[in-house]
Amino acid sequence: MTDLPPASRIRRVVLPVAFCTGLTAVLSGCAADPDEGTNGVGKLSATVIEQKAQSAADTAKAVRLAGTLVSKGGTYKLNMRLKQDGASGSVTTKNSTFELLRIGEALYLKADAGFWAHDDKPSGSETPDADSGGDADSEAADKLDDKYVKVPQDDPSYKQLRGFTDMDLLLDGLIGLHGEAVKGDRDKIGGIRTVKVKGGESGEGGTLDVALEGTPFPLRFARAGGAGVVVLSEWDKDFALEEPSAGQTLDYGKQLPRT
Repeated sequence: MTDLPPASRIRRVVLPVAFCTGLTAVLSGCAADPDEGTNGVGKLSATVIEQKAQSAADTAKAVRLAGTLVSKGGTYKLNMRLKQDGASGSVTTKNSTFELLRIGEALYLKADAGFWAHDDKPSGSETPDADSGGDADSEAADKLDDKYVKVPQDDPSYKQLRGFTDMDLLLDGLIGLHGEAVKGDRDKIGGIRTVKVKGGESGEGGTLDVALEGTPFPLRFARAGGAGVVVLSEWDKDFALEEPSAGQTLDYGKQLPRT
């Protein structure tokens, strides 16, 4: 066996070491950096991320809100486009689905005949007058089918229905976490990278997904206690609101049915 000259032995040791060192650097450089190409919010503390999401929502001009809310024992499925001066979309409850349109303070409700054909007479009433009233309600329901009804502002239903169209009211009540804010995993909502912020270690106080691309808008919120999940999209995308035509609008003529 021929001994290698000292210089050859050095090169034989140094080259593989240098190669491995370089390879390690390359591999490290190629490793996925969760913050590469993001808005940098993911590097911040959970509390600051939540604050930035709240601030972005507070200054937004429009948003689409879709999902399910559980409130006071009722479950509501919403698909609403909201902006500061109005909204349009649909609400589904246990018993019905209806559309809402608000332009300023003018609030319109549109539903099918089944929604309007409510029956307020006492259970078991079989008098001719009650039957006649039922027929009148049925006839009125047919006329109101798929028509816009302007909700009087002094009607008991106005405040509740308007709440589904109030952007600030809905967002203020939806995206607040309870408990100490804890940073969670990365995810994607609608193709946009997000970072989770949880209320408590297990998210028992709610979980908020905040965009890591562009403005750090909240993109999804799971409410505390299983009180619903909503997806927030189309931030700052304006949309048209138009008063329904006279041919599309009818008066209900009395207090609206409870929704």
